[in-house]
Amino acid sequence: MSGVAELRSASNKVEFESAGGGLTLTNAILLYGPEGAGRPMTGAAFASLHGIEEQDGKPVIAAGAPLTRAHVRKWASLLGSAAPPEILPENVLVSHPDMLAWWIPERVRMAHFAISRPTADLKVLDQRTTVAVPYPAHLLIATRRSLGVFALAVNKRPTAETVAYHSPVLNVFINGSLCWGNIAKPKALGIAAMAQFEAAVFDSWSTHPNAGQDQAITGKGGLVRLWDDLAARKARTFPVRRLKPFMTTVRGKAKGQPLTVGQLIAGGA
Repeated sequence: MSGVAELRSASNKVEFESAGGGLTLTNAILLYGPEGAGRPMTGAAFASLHGIEEQDGKPVIAAGAPLTRAHVRKWASLLGSAAPPEILPENVLVSHPDMLAWWIPERVRMAHFAISRPTADLKVLDQRTTVAVPYPAHLLIATRRSLGVFALAVNKRPTAETVAYHSPVLNVFINGSLCWGNIAKPKALGIAAMAQFEAAVFDSWSTHPNAGQDQAITGKGGLVRLWDDLAARKARTFPVRRLKPFMTTVRGKAKGQPLTVGQLIAGGA
């Protein structure tokens, strides 16, 4: 049984075929979920680890035992998927191979604005400009598919119960994900990539609010006028009272209760 055994499936019949390469088929993992083919893996689930036996010259899955965390760690390490040990910065909330979450304290930053359709009443943002403006504290949740951008009303490390707010940063969708446009996405998902993710949010050119984003703050005038006012009067702190709690949005309308940092992280943002 030398070589890699490839699993082939056709017409509900499963066969193994040796493919060479110096490896041997040693184990199989079976996953159990809700009944019905093609259903997403949600709710109750179970996994078992099985040895491989040879019958008539072919590999056969033998009886198994429940898959343990020790098994998962072993195979993740062998597959090269184990995350290397890292010393985490104090602002990191979650560091996982599939997710990185951290908070950013409030601060005044140099922001880049190139409003696509400036109105006559704008004082500073009526032209392409780079200007100092205050930002509230933020929560960033990076996964392999998206970057969630949320504001925090209090300038301190959040807990799982901390309520998240819509970010006032332009180019963020109403669902909290960043609109990447032509911004280069970081190729890695680790501590070293945090600066790249932050640059994508705070150092790119802001051109317009995304659909529905003006409804993410209270008061009149919308986001562009809010940023214009902050720039014109050289504000040093962001008016967090104008932020709205982040909620699930259905057809452009907020539904349910405000989501917490813990809920956003558990849901993969």
